[in-house]
Amino acid sequence: MIDDTTAPIGVIGGSGFYEFVDSPTTVVIETPFGPPSEPVVTGLVEGRPVAFIPRHGSDHRFPPHRVPYRANLWALRAVGVRQVLAPCAVGSLRVDLEPGSLVVPDQLVDRTWGREHTYYGEVGNVVHVGFADPYCPIGRDTVVAVAQAQEWPAKDGGTLVVVQGPRFSSRAESRHHADQGWSIVGMTAQPEAGLARELALHFTTIAVVTDLDAGVEVGKGVVHTEVFEVFAASVHRLRLLLTGAIRALPTEPACSCAHALDGQTLPFALP
Repeated sequence: MIDDTTAPIGVIGGSGFYEFVDSPTTVVIETPFGPPSEPVVTGLVEGRPVAFIPRHGSDHRFPPHRVPYRANLWALRAVGVRQVLAPCAVGSLRVDLEPGSLVVPDQLVDRTWGREHTYYGEVGNVVHVGFADPYCPIGRDTVVAVAQAQEWPAKDGGTLVVVQGPRFSSRAESRHHADQGWSIVGMTAQPEAGLARELALHFTTIAVVTDLDAGVEVGKGVVHTEVFEVFAASVHRLRLLLTGAIRALPTEPACSCAHALDGQTLPFALP
């Protein structure tokens, strides 16, 4: 049953993107993994029920390595979310992906460490989920189609390498990432994507390029204030994109994401 506290579509907001839904209702969710970044806010977007969480908290108090990723995804599922759109800011590892570009990655490389990255890490039934294709194909296709219709051409596919942060990459690290053929670099897309798969959610990262990473060009490298300025300049377009994607997402995506846990015995019930 859909009411004012449930929503089948969720949005995890990134930097400078803290309000989204109309007719908001705040829903406090207690999770086994602590509180989420903020209470979930449910409401309507284009008439469809949507749940929203600001990834870093409403005051941006959580740095990338301290975001309560497990609680955030758990709380979204607890209010009925099954499809997640996750916009984020990234650096470009390619000169053809300039600041302001949009990328909808299809692959991910995890270079983080020390983050709580699984729901199933305690003693109990072993749970392994497939992660060959980290992102929902239906969600990706939907976002790319909407972006093209809105004349914000999206790079369809590419590899997002996730670094620990909160510092930016050295030139040597950036050049190494570029030499691997990876496209963009960010700090928050993992463990988000992996945890979403462990909850059998349809998950799509939407990456807005805010800068050329340190190894792409000579000069001063990445500057924190400039990253926020570029992302802020893209918020209006991103809001339109998310609104269009929410309107276009199918009610029941015909892909395998929802079956990620089929045949496995879980150590606890999912919300």
